[in-house]
Amino acid sequence: MDKSHEQKSAAAFLYPPIEPYERRVLDVGQGHSVYIEESGNPAGVPVVVLHGGPGGGSSPMMRRFFDPAHYRIVLFDQRGCGRSRPHASVEANTTQHLIADIEVIRQALGIGRWIVFGGSWGATLALAYAQAHPSRAAWLVLRGVFTGTQAELDWFYGGGAGRFYPELWSRFVDAIPVDERDNLIGAYHKRLFSGVFAQESRFARLWSDWENALATVETRGFFETPVDYARAFARLENHYFTNACFFERDGQLLADLWRMSGVRGTIVQGQLDMICPPVTAWGLHRKWTGSTLRMVPMAGHALSEPGITSELVSVMDGLKSAGLLRD
Repeated sequence: MDKSHEQKSAAAFLYPPIEPYERRVLDVGQGHSVYIEESGNPAGVPVVVLHGGPGGGSSPMMRRFFDPAHYRIVLFDQRGCGRSRPHASVEANTTQHLIADIEVIRQALGIGRWIVFGGSWGATLALAYAQAHPSRAAWLVLRGVFTGTQAELDWFYGGGAGRFYPELWSRFVDAIPVDERDNLIGAYHKRLFSGVFAQESRFARLWSDWENALATVETRGFFETPVDYARAFARLENHYFTNACFFERDGQLLADLWRMSGVRGTIVQGQLDMICPPVTAWGLHRKWTGSTLRMVPMAGHALSEPGITSELVSVMDGLKSAGLLRD
């Protein structure tokens, strides 16, 4: 989940804008190529940023949480979104493919270990990556935690969040016939993959707008999401959620925390997050002995919520003196 809202109010907490010193497109196999960029200090502590969605793509704002004199900042667009190609494709696009891509990128950049920074779906992917490759994760920084469980999907697509925003929820639901509303993910899947571009675009916007509207505490209602972005975001999210995020069993990430024994991390969570409620972050923190939880009052889900932004910059500044390995 997650399309980050880049509000001006958050800018005061961020490092000044910087430009990448290198951009590349890397062939990762199965017909996919991914966009990668590096910024900051080429000799600095490497940090890889995992964007949300699935399908959200990276943005220039994501470079600005890190001191560019200290960090080597690696951003990439996951399969099917942003500047990666083919656009909006769900073929050969699973959690396991994305984990493999992260390793291909790490090896291609000559990095041994790195900090893994991810929010929402990016937090899901960070946990899955650390469980598959614990020796490569020097630290996890997670924001707005989503672990891919059915309960989390039921909350957001089954009416839980809709109880707080009935007008916004009704727009999302009313587009679907009454007899299909018991499974909205499935109903949207049929339309997002109909093969009719106009229909796919219409329902992609409805899907994307529902999530974007609830990303901040100061909910702004629906707005017209650009079709290109919406189509990739909605199709990829729906594809992953239809397939239980490609985990073998519900609750897998928490059950398999033992696989990342020794990996430490920090969780930053908005207390008023309507997309990924705080109970998930709390449950992860209680089971993950190597974690610290920073609950941010009066903050929602978005990366750009002022309290979230400030806390994430503080975490990354704090890690500069933590003695993490340089590679």
